[in-house]
Amino acid sequence: MFIDPFRLTESGVGAGLALGSATLPAAWHALDPALATVLAAVWIMLTSGVYALHAVTFDYFRFTGQHRRRIFSFTRSEE
Repeated sequence: MFIDPFRLTESGVGAGLALGSATLPAAWHALDPALATVLAAVWIMLTSGVYALHAVTFDYFRFTGQHRRRIFSFTRSEE
């Protein structure tokens, strides 16, 4: 298994936007090295979580061939 750089970049940017918009406005005035370390650790955890979810989802579609057949399940019945 290899790490996809594009997927990793997308995950890092998404995690950074979510973390930055949620925490930095409130924590900006109290930002010290300890808090910056905690925020960096949370950013790494969010990035790895988003990367793992994207990898599982898109690899599943690639392995099963659903991206070619365009067969997706719906939550509602099509009547």
